[in-house]
Formats: sequence, structure tokens, C-alpha cells
Amino acid sequence: MLKVALTGVRRLSGTLGKTRCIMDEEPKVSYISKEELICPVCKASFRREELLSGSGRLIAGTITDELHRLYEPSARYGCVYPLIYQATVCPECWFASMDKDFFQLPAFARDIVLRDREQRRAQTNRIFPEVDFHENRTLVSGAASLYLVILGYDYFSKEVSPTIKQGIASLRTGWLCDELHEKKPGEHYDWLALLFKKKARFFYAEALNREQNGSETFEGIKNFGPDTDKNYAYEGMLYLSAILNFKFGPREDSAQRRTYLGEAKRIIARIFGLGKSSKAKPGPLLEHARNVYDAISKELNEIDE
Repeated sequence: MLKVALTGVRRLSGTLGKTRCIMDEEPKVSYISKEELICPVCKASFRREELLSGSGRLIAGTITDELHRLYEPSARYGCVYPLIYQATVCPECWFASMDKDFFQLPAFARDIVLRDREQRRAQTNRIFPEVDFHENRTLVSGAASLYLVILGYDYFSKEVSPTIKQGIASLRTGWLCDELHEKKPGEHYDWLALLFKKKARFFYAEALNREQNGSETFEGIKNFGPDTDKNYAYEGMLYLSAILNFKFGPREDSAQRRTYLGEAKRIIARIFGLGKSSKAKPGPLLEHARNVYDAISKELNEIDE
């Protein structure tokens, strides 16, 4: 839980020549919400950890070609990762979803989710060992929470658009694994990052397929993200499906590779008019789309040669 630090004690002179101690407050990046939540699966009560805003906690940096916002560490708060607070996880049964869907779990699925409790824990601990959701979030437990979101949406009905949300959660898990690799090189987080981004590629493609065949819609999602700072909407989702195919699609079969790249190029061309300027398109999205379009065109030319 959040604490007042006992370190950094300052001594000030009193009016009678005595000294008194004043405790400096530990820099906080989060707080525990007062709202008590009741898990729809196991009925445990708990409170969410929420990210504090303001006071220079978040210093925005660049946006990657995957539309991931990077943040610069601040002198007072260090590195802050907004993504680790996005998932709501029951600390007892480890059922998880994005915040607004936590209580939308269908009634018929609750016994199944409870039955799978130990399996869910075991799967998560194999990838992210020794996480504890009773404690404040860390990079590791934050990544684990988003992995649990991927598992959690298997139990939701099509009305909440679970497949695209699994794609977003997979991509976010990959980003946090990138951060973990920077902090803990040699512990295979780079491999995990690649694995989760490949899973994101699958889910984005599957979500589009399901929308096209009518088995699932996007009506259950209001914010396509993919990060927390901006909603790039449906066009951003299409762009991501293209770039994920480009970066993480199969490469062994050149004919198959050409098919994937051709479809990715058509998607970007359809949305962005072959990369021409458009005031209606978000600046970073348009800029990255142009770069990806050119990179895909170059690779297609190399395949054809």
C-alpha cells in the first residue's frame, strides 16, 4: 500500500533550541481508490490502484510506429508507466478485464471462470513469476495484469468486442516486456515482447475477419487506443493491423509474405490516400503510415526482383 517514507527525515530547529523531525512524503505516482469493488466471479472485495496525474509525473516523449507513447523519466518520480494501471484484476481469483468491462462478464460464464482459477494463475506465473495483485503494481505485475486481460476476454460475449480488446492488451503487454528487457536484459523479455506482438497481429487480423463476416462487431469498443494518451479510432486500428503484418507476419514463404504485404499496403493506401496529406488524419498516424507504406513498397519490389 502507499506509505509515507521514513527516509529523508529533515531536522528543523525549534523555538526553544530543540529539534523536531519532519518526514518527507515519498513521491507518489498512484493511489488506492476509495471505491470498493466486488469481483463478479469470486465475490472478493478489493480497491483499484489508480494513476495520479499532474505535477510532472508524465513527461511525454515520442510516439513509436506502433502508436505507443514513450515517456521520459522525471527527476522526482522516475519512470512512470501508465499502462500498468489499465487492467482491473481481482487479487483473489485473478479474473481480469479492462476497467469498464469488469462487471460485464456474462452470468453463464462466472462458474467457468471460477473453475479455471488455478489454471489462470499457473499460466500467468509461468510467464511472470511471483506476482501479487494485493501489492502496488510494478512493471512485471502490470504486464501480468494485461496478460490476464487477454485470457479474461475469452469468457466474454461478442457484444463487448472481445477480440480487438485482446489485440490491444497483447500489444500493450509486448510494450511492457520491451521496458522489462531494457531494465533486465538477459531474462528473455525481448522474446516475450516479440511473442505478444505476434499475438497482437493475430488478434487484430481475427477481429477484422469477424467484423467482415458478421460474427463480431466493434460496437462494444469506444476507445481503440492502442495506448492511453490518444484514441486513434477505427483508422488507427486498421493501420495497426497493417504494420503488425509488416513487422511480425510470416517471412519463410515469399509468396505468402507478398500476399500479407500487398493487403497491408492496400489498407494503408485506402485509409491515407497513398500517403497524401490530409488535415482530417492525426499527424503522427499519417506520418507513420507514409513511412510504413514506403517500407512495404520497397520490400515488395525486392520480392519481385
